Amino acid sequence: MQAASAARVAAFRILQRMDRKQEHADALLRELASESMHAQDLDLATALVMGVLRWHIRLDAWIRRQLARPGARLDAPVQVALRLGVFQLKFMDRIPAHAAIHDSVALCRMAGHGHASRMVNAVLRRLAAAPHNDDETMQQAGNAAELAERAAHPAWLVERWVQAFGLEQARWLCEHGQQPPQLTLRLADDDAGSELAAMQIALESAPLLTAVRTLRTGESGLGQIRQSEAWKSGRIRAQDEGSQLVAEIAGHGSRILDFCAAPGGKTMILAERNSGATVDACEVSPARAEAMRSRLSAMQQLPWSQQITVHTADAATWTGERQWDLVLVDAPCSGTGTIGRNPEIRHRLQPQEFARQAQRQTELLQAAMRASSRRVVYSTCSLEREENEDVVRAALAEQCAWRQISAADAIAVLLAEGRLTPTGAEWLRLGLQADGSLRICTRPAADGSLIRTDGFYLAILEQNS
Repeated sequence: MQAASAARVAAFRILQRMDRKQEHADALLRELASESMHAQDLDLATALVMGVLRWHIRLDAWIRRQLARPGARLDAPVQVALRLGVFQLKFMDRIPAHAAIHDSVALCRMAGHGHASRMVNAVLRRLAAAPHNDDETMQQAGNAAELAERAAHPAWLVERWVQAFGLEQARWLCEHGQQPPQLTLRLADDDAGSELAAMQIALESAPLLTAVRTLRTGESGLGQIRQSEAWKSGRIRAQDEGSQLVAEIAGHGSRILDFCAAPGGKTMILAERNSGATVDACEVSPARAEAMRSRLSAMQQLPWSQQITVHTADAATWTGERQWDLVLVDAPCSGTGTIGRNPEIRHRLQPQEFARQAQRQTELLQAAMRASSRRVVYSTCSLEREENEDVVRAALAEQCAWRQISAADAIAVLLAEGRLTPTGAEWLRLGLQADGSLRICTRPAADGSLIRTDGFYLAILEQNS
């Protein structure tokens, strides 16, 4: 029997590693990219890994219905091979059914589970022949339970979102979580865009930030872009538009501290926006700090890269008596705003995690307030109240010299500077909360068009004058 394709073998191995250990898909895919895999194979492997992780819950439900004993426990490699096959049959129209079935069977045999190959073949053939049920769409879901099932999200999490934001907003969040994220690129100069154009990579203006371009093919285009010199030199960086907005809104300073800096995207924007400023970047993980230093060393031709100093330290204890006029606390969090980009979160997260994260987040924010002489910006990529509003409220209760201010003024400044599009400014204002904080997440613009972004929370704190 002919072996499975290189892309499917790579995806199979990554998914098995994630089943065995608490590893992250993005890190494993970066490892794969470093192995000089052909761009097309890398794109397909990425689409398979991320797609299976996004639809894992629903894929397993389809598989169970086809088993003679629906409650039977399958060996892990067999389960992964089946998920890969079902995902391709149900969600990848361009892949012939026979290719998806053949390679899933081959993957079983490659993993030493040839005894299960007939069952895998039969299950996938039945699913290939079954009509697709168009009624099981997220748009048709009338309550949290139906939405969770159709969107392949944990029921407890969807119920939280429905209670906090309403069914319609929860549906937009789930829909965003089930689609490959748009590839949003920050270009250092026009030449970087010209280099991609010469590679037949077409870019479009982004809806929110004027300096950002999008690639509509999403995950499937990153492999080719990584081969460009502009990418290797750092003149092109991939970063979600919502993530970029956090750093843009943070504003100006002459001495800037990024409390939790890696992988460095927000730190770099702070340096870009503040020419001549000193930017200290703290990262508690030695490996992540070193990766950030390596990333910056490749960007030496960019003048702002020389402004950044990376420190391997816990910022909460490292700052001591030093003072910065702008401190960004992009705190470690549950990541519920990035489930589309990091789909494994939904399979690992438990409700008690929010309280555990909040304790550390409050400590970090209070330490940042002690280290700042003027302004602190607190942000997370979480949508949960415990990690956002509750943390800010708890920190302010202990620091009477500080107050929270509205992000509305920062939005107006970005618009006046030409960094924010008029559509983006109007859309951001829709996310302003009663206390002045800002929630950034997928939702319609005023004209009804859906603007997609990962989910972020942001609050601006200033010392009382």
